[in-house]
Amino acid sequence: MNDLVLYVKESYNELLHKVTWPTWPQLIDATKLVLVATVMIALVIFVLDVIAKFITTTLYSINF
Repeated sequence: MNDLVLYVKESYNELLHKVTWPTWPQLIDATKLVLVATVMIALVIFVLDVIAKFITTTLYSINF
């Protein structure tokens, strides 16, 4: 039990004194970057999905 208490105290101390927290403008910039990257990746996946749908629909509609 003492080990757990020591772990929590050391973790709390590290979070307060050793971790470098971002400033508000840095946080906003990082959030914007993540949102833009997420939208771009979603668009790429959407385009690949449309292409795959077109290819599979075309292949299934061919009568041999």
